Amino acid sequence: MATMEQSLIELTSASPMLTVSDLAADRLLTMMREKQLDGYSLRVFVSGGGCSGMQYGMTFDDETREGDAEFSASGLRVLVDPISANYLAGASIDYVDSLMGGGFKIDNPNAVSSCGCGHSFRTASGGQSSGGGGCGSCSG
Repeated sequence: MATMEQSLIELTSASPMLTVSDLAADRLLTMMREKQLDGYSLRVFVSGGGCSGMQYGMTFDDETREGDAEFSASGLRVLVDPISANYLAGASIDYVDSLMGGGFKIDNPNAVSSCGCGHSFRTASGGQSSGGGGCGSCSG
C-alpha cells in the first residue's frame, strides 16, 4: 500500500488526534460536490450495535450540535460528538480502493477486537458484545 500524506486533526488541545488521509478527504469532498451538499460537514460517530458491540458511522450533516468538536482535514470540515470522540481518539480514516471495490476504513487504536468486515469493534473499557444484530457483512 502506498504511503499517503495525512492531515492531522486536533479534537481539543488536551485530546489526542484523529487523522483523515488526503485520499479519504478528496473522495468525501467529491461525493459532497456530486450530491450538491454545499455547507455540509462530515460527521463521524460511534453507536451501539454491529457484530462486536459498537459500530462506526459517517454521514453528511449541515448542523453543528452543542459539544461537537469541529475541525478541518484537507478542506473537509469534520464534526465529532463528545461521546464518539472518546472512542475515536487517535483513530485514522482512509479510503481503500481494490479489485473487490472501494470503501472507507477506520483504523482505531482503541479497538481491542473488530469484526471481519471492520465496521464494528469492541473496546477494553466499554464495548461489550451485543450478542446479536450483526452487521450482515461478515460471520462475526
